[in-house]
Amino acid sequence: MKIICIGRNYADHALELKNTLPDEPLYFLKPDTAILKEKDFYYPNFTQDLHFECEIVVKIDRVGKNIDVKFAHKYYSEISLGIDFTARDLQQKCKEKGLPWEKAKAFDHSAPISSKWLKIKEIDFNSIEFSLIQNGILRQRGFSRDMIFSIDQIIAYVSKFITLKTGDLIYLGTPAGVGPVGIGDCLQGFLNGEEMFSFFVK
Repeated sequence: MKIICIGRNYADHALELKNTLPDEPLYFLKPDTAILKEKDFYYPNFTQDLHFECEIVVKIDRVGKNIDVKFAHKYYSEISLGIDFTARDLQQKCKEKGLPWEKAKAFDHSAPISSKWLKIKEIDFNSIEFSLIQNGILRQRGFSRDMIFSIDQIIAYVSKFITLKTGDLIYLGTPAGVGPVGIGDCLQGFLNGEEMFSFFVK
């Protein structure tokens, strides 16, 4: 199982980080050790500037390679909600040196995810609303309709380069509002009004 994360898939988030908008999906990988389910998160000692990025997550149902966009909908049936934690200080140092970002993005437990999954057939994917609450304050609110690239476009694009396998997870990108977390914070994620996760940073 692998975790595929899509970068800059919401224009407002790209702009808040002063990044250019992509003309094709941008993706990077996290290992399976990045997954954290329904447990509190322990702040790593190698960063002083850890940021949350709340994202819709899609689970791949079947093996696929070079998938045509018109058939991409056959490769998933459930969505959930997760966080792509980013060590922003490490990421910035990597950017300045032209180095890969894995240590800032792919560390252990950097991908918390809800244990709940919602069936796509019961949802209008184009009208999904999701949000992240930090210590009772709304920090992020996003809508699936604002994604630059749809899930079907993403699946078709990524499958040109790497084979998608059953159980793979795709984090679909984050909207504006990302920010730092601190020890003692409570993070809650909601998908179409339903609480999907709630945990503390320790």
